[in-house]
Amino acid sequence: MRSILFPALLTASLALGGAAFAATDTTGVIKAIDVTALTVTLEDGTVYYLPAGFKLDGFKVGEKVTITWDMKGDKHEATAMKAD
Repeated sequence: MRSILFPALLTASLALGGAAFAATDTTGVIKAIDVTALTVTLEDGTVYYLPAGFKLDGFKVGEKVTITWDMKGDKHEATAMKAD
C-alpha cells in the first residue's frame, strides 16, 4: 500500500505545485510607460516589467490593455501585452 501511496502523493504535489507558477492575465488602463526601463504602470499602480526587445511604440497612456505576467520574486514580469 505504501508503495502506491507515495508516488500518488508525489505526482499530485508536483501537479499542484506547477499551478502556482501559471501565468496570470490582468486587464487595465495604462497610467505610465517607461520605454527606457521597459515598464508599464497600470492605473491601479502595479508596475509590469516587459522583456528585452519588447516594442512599446504601439501603446499609449490611457489605453486599455491585457497583460500576461508571472511573479518573479517581487516583480510582475510580463510575457505579453495586447490592446483591448
